[in-house]
Amino acid sequence: MTARARSTPAALPGDPPGGRRAVLVWSVGVSVYFVAVIFRTSLGVAGLDAADRFDVGASALSTFSILQLLVYAGMQIPVGLLVDRLGTKKVLTIGVLLFTAGQLSFAFSPSYGMALASRALLGCGDAMTFISVLRLGARWFPARRGPMVAQLAGLVGMAGNLVSTLVLARLLHGVGWTAAFAGSSLAGVLVLVLMLLFLKDHPEGHEPEPFPHRGGAYVRRQIVASWREPGTRLGLWVHFTTQFPAMVFLLLWGLPFLVEAQGLSRATAGELLTLVVLSNMVIGLVYGQIVARHHAARLPLALGTVLSTAAVWAATLAYPADHAPMWLLIVLCTVLGACGPASMIGFDFARPANPPERQGTASGITNMGGFVASMTTLFAIGALLDATGDDYGVAFSAVFVLQALGLGQILRLRRQAARRERERLVASRVETVHVPA
Repeated sequence: MTARARSTPAALPGDPPGGRRAVLVWSVGVSVYFVAVIFRTSLGVAGLDAADRFDVGASALSTFSILQLLVYAGMQIPVGLLVDRLGTKKVLTIGVLLFTAGQLSFAFSPSYGMALASRALLGCGDAMTFISVLRLGARWFPARRGPMVAQLAGLVGMAGNLVSTLVLARLLHGVGWTAAFAGSSLAGVLVLVLMLLFLKDHPEGHEPEPFPHRGGAYVRRQIVASWREPGTRLGLWVHFTTQFPAMVFLLLWGLPFLVEAQGLSRATAGELLTLVVLSNMVIGLVYGQIVARHHAARLPLALGTVLSTAAVWAATLAYPADHAPMWLLIVLCTVLGACGPASMIGFDFARPANPPERQGTASGITNMGGFVASMTTLFAIGALLDATGDDYGVAFSAVFVLQALGLGQILRLRRQAARRERERLVASRVETVHVPA
């Protein structure tokens, strides 16, 4: 057996076949996630407009994204349980209805309070999409395709971010707040129709085995069993440490930082935000290919991304002039593009650590990580900006605190998770050898 073969996840008994039908069904599911990300990141291009519309300061403005992410993070374990119990199609249907209603309500919100409620509703629906798409990929594609399928899902999500940055931003300044947000909500109606017509939870002949899904005992068992796996906890901390710098930048504070702290025009700042998205899409394909071929590369990629991000942020914030040079801002935005693909690696630790009936729950636990970190950092930056009179250098230093916390946990869990994964791989090979031909 070659070194390359040993580093690639083996095919498992009963793996789904993949193929064109799998691509079609998964494409419908991932289109829902695409629209959810457009809605989620729409505030990132409308932050300054929202501050004027609702007459609020930095802390109140950050509350929009904090509340949305609070709802999102708080929903992850319940959504994981729901996906394991109800299946992908039902959970995605509920999600589409909620995030479309939230976007439409945000368009017509006359007050700050109603706008907050709308973003909370949007966050609730958004929370149901990504875990469902991961589960859909696991049900339709062979296990060896898992890393690439997850990275492609993340790439499609970043394409939604790109649409938000390029299209929705222009609509906002062309047709106004209400028309832009109300018009974008029609995309939710479109994906709902596609999903109801074409989406299936799994291919024929690959129905999941019956599993008791009732009562509090089931909920406790799912959560406790998933959390006990070191791979699940390592996945959570990898997601926590890698995702939030880019999420915070794209979701809310990137545009104000580039315009107010760096003195750029909105157009130039928008181009740099677009660079983050494009970098994410390119790096996502590279990371997906590397992890699919060499599972041992997961941790070096994640750690390398964290350290690179910290180094470039430090260089930008500590630059000895009023504004960082354009070349450094370009490097910053390019490196931030690696954060999303690196966060997907967290699921590549949690997935092999849990059996199929716990995939939704384990993914929910993992997915909480980055959004808890993003929510915390969004709040910290807003509070520090208000406390320091808009000193972005001090405010963005909160990034380093969260990165240090996450790195410590990753280093603490890495050996335990690797040992458990080796034990499970050996056990699966023994079972495969004893399966009758």
